[in-house]
Amino acid sequence: MASIPGNRYAQDEKRRSADHVSFLKHKRFRYLWVALILSLLSIVGYAFIDQEPRPNGGSWYGYTLGTIGLLLIVWLSLLGVRKRKITEGQWSLKAWTSAHVYLGLALIVIGTLHTGFQIGWNVHTLAYVLMLIVIISGIYGVYTYATLPSSLSSNRKEMTRAQMLEALTALDRQLEAAAQPLDREQSDLVIDALGQDVFYGGALARLTGAYPGCKTKRALKRIDPNGSEAEARVHTLLSKRSDQLAQIRRHLRIRALLEVWLFIHIPATIALLAALLAHVVSVFYYW
Repeated sequence: MASIPGNRYAQDEKRRSADHVSFLKHKRFRYLWVALILSLLSIVGYAFIDQEPRPNGGSWYGYTLGTIGLLLIVWLSLLGVRKRKITEGQWSLKAWTSAHVYLGLALIVIGTLHTGFQIGWNVHTLAYVLMLIVIISGIYGVYTYATLPSSLSSNRKEMTRAQMLEALTALDRQLEAAAQPLDREQSDLVIDALGQDVFYGGALARLTGAYPGCKTKRALKRIDPNGSEAEARVHTLLSKRSDQLAQIRRHLRIRALLEVWLFIHIPATIALLAALLAHVVSVFYYW
């Protein structure tokens, strides 16, 4: 009986260790190997089947690959549904996500061989192109989630977004008071900087991190740090404000880069499912 607590402790340690393993490395790359084997079998089958003309979407082998591809696409598209359920075991969310990535990549091979390299202006090619768009956007998503969270954490410096904005607000109050002794032209520069929307620039600015027309930078250039005591004080505060804005904007950019792929991946997946339906209907009812 004394060994039971020890076994339970070992199991807990094993579970905690598994929790820290990336979904890409889940179960020692189990689903990478599954995807590689599936891709290899598809290639070998296509290469050695004795059929003239070569297998295409209308051949028995093409139908086989098409069926496998269709089932995979439908199953992979259910990841969003799976995320709403929290379970462990064989089909935990981590396992499902790992399979989603690697089997999604295997679709490049399966889908391409299914076409028989016959491309045209039709619904069948549309489904193939949409599949590639979904896969490529998914690759980008995996890359961003593997690389950007550390940049996001580093940029935050243990501050939340609300705390960043609070720090900016505190600087603005100091700037408003410090600008009182300045002449009219310089005061207007500070007022313009304080009145500019922190989030101006829209989606393009967030993605690129470029904010042309930043009035804080304009004020920094126009107010002489070597002038009067008031000018030097305002310039110092404007410099701090510029740094704080840069931190907020980096935060917005990283978040935008983490999320933008979903605006392509999810709509393209829905369009792919619709195109696949049209593809299947046209094959079985019009061919």
